[in-house]
Amino acid sequence: MFDQKNIFITGGTGSWGNELVKQLLEKYNPKKITIYSRGEHKQVEMKRHFNNPKLRFIIGDVRDKNILELAMRGADFVFHLAALKHVPVCEENCWEAVLTNVIGTQNVIECAIKNKVAKVIDVSTDKAVDPFNLYGVTKACGEKLVVNANNNYISDVKFACIRGGNVMGTNGSVLPLFKKQILENNQITITDPNMTRYLMSTREAISLVFSAMEASNGGEIFVMRMPATTVSDIAEVMIKLFGNKDTKIQYMGTRPGEKQHEVLVSKNEAPRTKIYKDDYYVIIPQITDEKTQNSYDSFKSLELEEFTSRNARRLSKQELETLILKEDWIK
Repeated sequence: MFDQKNIFITGGTGSWGNELVKQLLEKYNPKKITIYSRGEHKQVEMKRHFNNPKLRFIIGDVRDKNILELAMRGADFVFHLAALKHVPVCEENCWEAVLTNVIGTQNVIECAIKNKVAKVIDVSTDKAVDPFNLYGVTKACGEKLVVNANNNYISDVKFACIRGGNVMGTNGSVLPLFKKQILENNQITITDPNMTRYLMSTREAISLVFSAMEASNGGEIFVMRMPATTVSDIAEVMIKLFGNKDTKIQYMGTRPGEKQHEVLVSKNEAPRTKIYKDDYYVIIPQITDEKTQNSYDSFKSLELEEFTSRNARRLSKQELETLILKEDWIK
């Protein structure tokens, strides 16, 4: 569906954006891919890395609706990745998080409608479910805006969301941080060893993005059935890979806004959740049309009360080590 199409990616210079562009170029033959982001240095690095004439780079912010609208002209599909995402940063810079994650998302919606884009996929997070921190609250608002955009405006644009958990190797991920701490100081700092977290590779995360773009009728939230692990298991595996018998663990305690366990499908969403293929769940919107509702009638309903990192399939330490060793950043 992306062959000879114009694709627009907000926040496209991050880890998700780089992997998305890589797979778009590997699997499809897009006409043009526009990367819209704030960081000049990251754009230069990405441009040199891909060295592909199909890539177009525009410096801009999703907060700036005028530039966003101009940059999006001619786009067929939009992937909305731009966000302030670090939990402590959002707690300390509340309004900045609102400006990017809420108002920026509404700007994407309005610009997509004005430019008559075919589909928009918003990349959300497990932090948006039963939000406990400001980052989660803003992403939950972003989800609501995107889902409801299908009904709130007279438009042919289809909007949908995906939710992912922690992706290994992304900017701010704990795994590269642990590697850096071990190599530099031979110690790692962890908050709570009993915390559970979803974990997946960037490549797997992007496969969910493609599935959502291809399958969505508008208004759904697609969720990957991600496995989970504990912070202590992550620490032990990273010490095995990069440390030694003298590597120390320093316990810091829970940071502001952190949850003990993450949630991808809440108790309130579970009754509207279908098992979509073997690897995904899809949450049907509360307000939807008959076509969308009927298209999922044949799928089995979720039998769990909720889907959390506590009841998700637990990765063994060997599985976790194997996953980590497959990552490019680990080298």
